[in-house]
Amino acid sequence: MTLAPPWRRLGGAVLDALLPPRCLGCGEAVLQHGTLCAPCFAATPQITPPCCDACGVPFADPTQAEQGEDGAPYCSRCLMAPPLYGRARAAFLYTEGSKRLLLPFKHGDRAELAGPLARQMAYAGRELLARAELIVPVPLHRWRLLRRRYNQAALLAAALSRLSGRPWAPDLLRRPRRTASLGEKGLAARLAAVAGAFALAPGAAGRIAGRRLLLVDDVLTTGATAGACCHVLLQGGAAAVDVLAAARVPDPWLEAESNPPEGPAATRQRS
Repeated sequence: MTLAPPWRRLGGAVLDALLPPRCLGCGEAVLQHGTLCAPCFAATPQITPPCCDACGVPFADPTQAEQGEDGAPYCSRCLMAPPLYGRARAAFLYTEGSKRLLLPFKHGDRAELAGPLARQMAYAGRELLARAELIVPVPLHRWRLLRRRYNQAALLAAALSRLSGRPWAPDLLRRPRRTASLGEKGLAARLAAVAGAFALAPGAAGRIAGRRLLLVDDVLTTGATAGACCHVLLQGGAAAVDVLAAARVPDPWLEAESNPPEGPAATRQRS
């Protein structure tokens, strides 16, 4: 194991003395900056296999997985209606624990949380980052950006770029049409709300043509926003798009499907 340079260790000691490390979630004392205390860590579950190879939703029970033609496990929804993106991954389940990080980051001016969140995202999406040629954040409408003062997806994309060495482009996608909050909407309402809400910036097509992109957002819910962005990027000439989020909402459709219906499953062809 390589030790940090002496000046860096000294700087860390000085920082700890001036600003004692605090849990990112609750503010309790911890041993190291940028970490969670034991209770917050336990309440913030990370997504681990088994999960759908396409949308990344974790299976509450391995029997929920259905095998695709490529031998990978998929949820029934992705087998019946494959998403536009290649693969989606997220670091955390969107639970009360992860909300302690994501809501202050998104709405409470806690921009410093981008770094710790991106580190977990980089681990969860390491395969996606390895093949990405350009990182693209989901954009905010200009009025929401003015009110919030920063785009949380752009902060995550910038941090992922620093961690991975992959370039990022904050100005490729635009959100010319303002949409209402999607928080309480179901899938159909979300699809209707984001239809036509995104567009490529002038000159962006030449920058994405033939390239594999990684779309970054804070929370993946139904995939409606990611799908709308992927549609625009693929129509603009991108070769493929993957999706990486800080957290994803557990799929209620899968959770209710404790006993999948019998019969032959649809097959999914992967390139």
